[in-house]
Amino acid sequence: MSVTTQLCSDTSEAEELLAEQFLYLKPVAKLNISVTLPQLKVPGKSISNWEVMEKIKQMIKPDTFSVLKVSKSSLEFIRFEGELEARSLLKTLIARLDGKNIKLSGFTEILRVRAAEAKTSFPSRHIWDSFFRDAKNMNDSKPGERPDTIHLENLPCRWFASKKDPEKPSEFIVKKVFEQYGGIRNVDIPMLDPYRRENFVSGANNFQTFSFGGHLNFDAYVQFDEYIGFVKAMNAFRSMKLLYKADDGKAYTANIKVDFDKTKHLCEKNIKKRAVERQKLMALEKEREERIRKEREEEERKKEEERRKQEEEEREREKKRLEKLQRREENRRRREEARRHKRLEKRRLAAERELQRKIALEERKILLAQRKLESMRLLTELMERAKVKKRQQEVERKLQELEEEKKRVLLEEQRKKAEEERRRQMKEKKKAERLKRQEVDLRKKILKNFKMKQEKDDLEQREILRKQLKGKSLKSAVVMPSSTTR
Repeated sequence: MSVTTQLCSDTSEAEELLAEQFLYLKPVAKLNISVTLPQLKVPGKSISNWEVMEKIKQMIKPDTFSVLKVSKSSLEFIRFEGELEARSLLKTLIARLDGKNIKLSGFTEILRVRAAEAKTSFPSRHIWDSFFRDAKNMNDSKPGERPDTIHLENLPCRWFASKKDPEKPSEFIVKKVFEQYGGIRNVDIPMLDPYRRENFVSGANNFQTFSFGGHLNFDAYVQFDEYIGFVKAMNAFRSMKLLYKADDGKAYTANIKVDFDKTKHLCEKNIKKRAVERQKLMALEKEREERIRKEREEEERKKEEERRKQEEEEREREKKRLEKLQRREENRRRREEARRHKRLEKRRLAAERELQRKIALEERKILLAQRKLESMRLLTELMERAKVKKRQQEVERKLQELEEEKKRVLLEEQRKKAEEERRRQMKEKKKAERLKRQEVDLRKKILKNFKMKQEKDDLEQREILRKQLKGKSLKSAVVMPSSTTR
């Protein structure tokens, strides 16, 4: 899809335009949202448009904007333009936004929100009637110079394309779309004309035609036979955008521009003028093609002459090359014959040397065999001696192991005896400590009993003394201890 189209999730308000082409009209639902900003008293501190936009999105939940963008921003306010999927949501969202407040983090001031439906710039009947009535260069008796032509911009090419050529818009389909509003006199799509003035650079030396490719949108002019057809079409497209239902089940919308033609594009004079220009351009193109053809023929002729010269030079070089090769071949034969005699002599000498080498090799094999036999005998003797020595070493090793095992057993017995003695000593020590503790406890107990008995005796003595002193005067009781003390 084109970058100017948007995915549409709500097609409930779609009106059929041309069902066989999957084209529909959908009402435009736009909001203007203005947020009043506070005066920034701290230097360097600013308000983020993105943060304000996110706050607005939060305020309309669970609904969402299909498009929300900043249309104007200043120190006093931020103006947003929002587009909705359905026009039925306009009143609901205006009620949610208009007169509400926004609180931003880091700011104590409250931001005031105002929301209202955005007005479209679509021309009214009064506007086009006034234009053609006041225009001095218009003649309302001639087609194209009266309100009968609609100028459409930013139409997606593929939505109006035929199945045979899905990349180009079709005049037939455009005409079929608008025939439902009235008879069509003429349809013009400038993009489809390769000789259109708007799409070429004039001049004989730099002439080039317009090639269709890489364009996603196109413009079109639709001229009606009668004024009523023009009015019906303008009323049908007022505050509307195109909707296309693709084969994959998804729907897309495109904001197109619809206006009445003010340039007399389809008047008879301009049509003839474009036809004359087209003829001139076709003649220029033909002349240019003829010039290019002649230049190519001249270039081919020069290339042919150059090729013939090169072939002649090539034949001469080939002749010299063959003569040189022939001389080389004769020299090669002579050298080959000399090399052959030399090879034969070398082979004879090599055969003699090979025979001598073989004799010497056989003698050496015999000598090596004798030495090998002696070595085997010597090795056998050494192996026998090594076996005897190894057995002796094995016996000595086993005796040494037995001696070490005996020492180990003896040491283990000594260790066990020492361990038992240590345990016995520890047991006696613990016993002595236990007896000592018992003795200390017994002494403490005896001392405690003694103290308790002494205290009891003292208490009994005092009780006896108290009974003896009972009935006597206090003075006597006081004096007696004093005398006793002395």
